[in-house]
Amino acid sequence: MGLIHIELFATLDLVGQAPGGPDEDPLGFPFGGWQAPLLDKVSEAQVGAAYEGTDALLLGRRTYDIFAAHWPHQEGGEDDEIATLFNSVPKYVASRGGPDLAWAGSTLLGPDLAASVREIRDRHEHVKVVGSLNLVQTLLRERLFDRLDLWLHPVVLGVGKKVFDGGAVPANLTLLAPPAAGPKGTVYLRYGLADGTPSTGDMSAPDRGAGS
Repeated sequence: MGLIHIELFATLDLVGQAPGGPDEDPLGFPFGGWQAPLLDKVSEAQVGAAYEGTDALLLGRRTYDIFAAHWPHQEGGEDDEIATLFNSVPKYVASRGGPDLAWAGSTLLGPDLAASVREIRDRHEHVKVVGSLNLVQTLLRERLFDRLDLWLHPVVLGVGKKVFDGGAVPANLTLLAPPAAGPKGTVYLRYGLADGTPSTGDMSAPDRGAGS
């Protein structure tokens, strides 16, 4: 069985909407492209390394449309490596509508999204979910992910779709690598889904901190 990796860029208030540009999600969201001024070579290298070994993409409809309009035209340019990867691997699209799947290697998932994702996980080793916040809510709700890569950026927007926006259920995660910070203040966190659900305790207990 393969691994499903969720790759997300978020603000400190965990807004993940439209990081890439003003036209990415223009309806009522005033901060499209908020990530662009915060990019640096460190975070770009982290993102590039995170995609190593990717053998499939799992995308929501909006993210798919953005990618399909962009990446097929980027081979041979500055982003040739990731463009070549994205263009060559299978793309699986979660959508209730009938998207134009002109991007080579694209497949529309069936109506039972959870079952379709489980089939993809059995078929591939490293499946990447990029953006696709509506899809992410389903994956969180169904615990259908294995890794969560989160880049936190030093801005607060106060509006926009959140990373955990109605799909989260109680879950434990484990930090897979030490946090890494870039020169512009972006912090990279890599988590893995762990067993069980969060436990609770009493901070006022007499033996708090005594160890056992």
